Amino acid sequence: MTSDEVIVAFYLGDRSDSEGRMIEDMWLWDYRRLEYTHDYIQWLFPLKQKSGFNRNAPVLNEQIIQAFNTNEQLKMRLLKSLKLMLGFYGLQCNEAGSADIEITKSDEYPERKTNWINLRNHNYLRLTRILTSLKLLGLGKYALALYKCLEQIYSEESKSIGSETYSYWKKAVA
Repeated sequence: MTSDEVIVAFYLGDRSDSEGRMIEDMWLWDYRRLEYTHDYIQWLFPLKQKSGFNRNAPVLNEQIIQAFNTNEQLKMRLLKSLKLMLGFYGLQCNEAGSADIEITKSDEYPERKTNWINLRNHNYLRLTRILTSLKLLGLGKYALALYKCLEQIYSEESKSIGSETYSYWKKAVA
């Protein structure tokens, strides 16, 4: 199977990732597993660059990007992955209509933020990956909505997040 077939098949639920996990199972993971498992995020939010943390993760090419941008089922499944991670971060997606997408703090945010808002947290890298992947794969409006929410969080937590992390988030949606 070529790399473009692998990630599309994984996203459609037709094959597992390199560790034998199906996407539908990942969507059911609890927050603890999402935090302490480090080789799934590259499958849920693939990039054009090879991962330095997961050598078995797929890499995007133009065919995969085109498939996601033109296939509503792939985009809806990517959105499901996003909503999983939003919950993990204590965020939520409010969709009043296709043009009105807003990502905001959920009621769980005060509790959830303690798991990811602190200096040099690996979740900052995950968020950069998520923003970049969403933009590439046809969910640019969601990437921008997430960025706007992160921008607000940064204004409140800049000492814990740091300007370097914020600049990566900004660059991801530029």
